Amino acid sequence: MSSGTRIAVAVLLVAVAGPAGFFTYRALLSRHLLPESKERQLTAELAGSSRPSAAVPAPALAPGSAAPAPAVSQAPETPEKAIPEQLPDIAFPDRQGSPRKLSDWRGRPLLVNFWATWCEPCRREIPLLESLLRSGGADRLQIVGIAVDDRDPVLKYASAMKIDYPVLIGGTDGGLKAIDTFGMAEVLPFSVFADGKGRILTVKVGELHLDEVHLILARLQDVESGRLTLPAAREQITAGLKTLAVQRAKDSASAAPTDKS
Repeated sequence: MSSGTRIAVAVLLVAVAGPAGFFTYRALLSRHLLPESKERQLTAELAGSSRPSAAVPAPALAPGSAAPAPAVSQAPETPEKAIPEQLPDIAFPDRQGSPRKLSDWRGRPLLVNFWATWCEPCRREIPLLESLLRSGGADRLQIVGIAVDDRDPVLKYASAMKIDYPVLIGGTDGGLKAIDTFGMAEVLPFSVFADGKGRILTVKVGELHLDEVHLILARLQDVESGRLTLPAAREQITAGLKTLAVQRAKDSASAAPTDKS
């Protein structure tokens, strides 16, 4: 089986098995992720210490559901935490050093993206987040990045990549505590989508893709306008993301070269 086919099968495992397939996918894909050439030098400079594990694409999780098991094994009696219904009002300094809280953006739909400079999938999805700001397609959507990383590398990377949306710098310890507050395991990236009232619509674990963002934002707008209830929107997102993941797996399998041996 070729490497491309293995990756496609991994995506299918995620779509079908949910969080259980997450770790199968991660094990299969981890060796095949390569940084973009433009980022190789930054990657070498910014890496250099032990960090939480970077996640690969996985299904969205509804509030109230348990997060994926942590990358580091836990004692059997440790319960899995549930994702909260409301955005925790965490606070961190922004790039100028001013403290900001997530509630500062209450009243607008919110995409909270947890990331780090050393995380390849995190870096890959930043241009997509930037394109949402430039396109105007995400009406009223506010994007906030929360860096689970130290201040100096975050400032350097944000400047190099010209990140326009607000970035809050949690540091490693503060960032990990914030991840725990959201009921998530220590994996990156993940993105939290909430409505203007601060109610969490879904949490997408792993790198965001454009079709996934369109699906989630469409349901978010339905909730904001009153066309859908929050539970109905969550169900449609879960079903829709599985469908997209299966189709992506099929497309990858079709495009993957076959082994000649």
